[in-house]
Amino acid sequence: MVAGTAGRIGGSCLGLLLLSCSGSNPVPPQPPPPQTHTIVIEGMRFQPEDLTVHVCDTIVWTNKYVFAHTATVAGKFDSRQIDANGGSWRYTPGAAGDVPYICDLHPTMKAMVRIKAAEPATRSKVQ
Repeated sequence: MVAGTAGRIGGSCLGLLLLSCSGSNPVPPQPPPPQTHTIVIEGMRFQPEDLTVHVCDTIVWTNKYVFAHTATVAGKFDSRQIDANGGSWRYTPGAAGDVPYICDLHPTMKAMVRIKAAEPATRSKVQ
């Protein structure tokens, strides 16, 4: 009788263990890690002129031209002067939205950064 009881208890524990490991509590999706994107200033242009990033990504403007430039959006960000021939400036957006920006020193230089909300990464289920 003791052996039969132990077998029933052991079987119950095994069933509970299997149930707890069955995936009923999946790992919640996590946002992808932040990325770094580069915008090159060259020939009086921002390249790319239209860039899509996610909140918490970093954007680096690198000036490869012979004149100083800025990346400016009134009330959002202002790089101040990005020095010629290799100067750079970084910005990490904290909110989603389309952000048209200009060079304050050369207002005909215009571009767009499209900032998307961070989305959970998709994970494949192990079968």
